[in-house]
Amino acid sequence: MNKAELIELVQKNLGGETSKRAAGDALEAVLTAISKGVKGGNVQLIGFGTFKVVKRAARTGRNPKTGAAMKIKASKTVRFVPSSALKGSL
Repeated sequence: MNKAELIELVQKNLGGETSKRAAGDALEAVLTAISKGVKGGNVQLIGFGTFKVVKRAARTGRNPKTGAAMKIKASKTVRFVPSSALKGSL
């Protein structure tokens, strides 16, 4: 499912009177709020899952073209952990 399909699904769930623009604005607001929330820590949505920041340690990798060893810096990334309710619905 891509973003356009998700907007259509949100529009259908909100009702026939909701415009595609309003559904898109609502989705964009939620995504922006999650992005800002993750910067400050974890974002937990009960019944859906948790977005959390995890640290990756520095490591040695390989250049795919040459096969030469290279250093990869330590970094932060976002990880999503689904709730048991979401796992159960699959």
